[in-house]
Amino acid sequence: MEHIDFELDGEYVELNQLLKLVGLCDSGGAGKMIVASGAVYVDGQQELRKTCKIHAGQVVQLEDVEIHVVVSG
Repeated sequence: MEHIDFELDGEYVELNQLLKLVGLCDSGGAGKMIVASGAVYVDGQQELRKTCKIHAGQVVQLEDVEIHVVVSG
């Protein structure tokens, strides 16, 4: 499994934007389609809300990629 650390620059990042920012899709719209497909899990639970707020400490998984959201700095 691939692990990516994403440094959060604010209070939260929207799920579809996170997928774009780490390079798993080309746009926020593509990110929304991936989330809607049911392929994304947040902290082990399937997440279908496209703009779900992701905070530091959460783990997002898409297929064999795990994104750890960490505090910037």
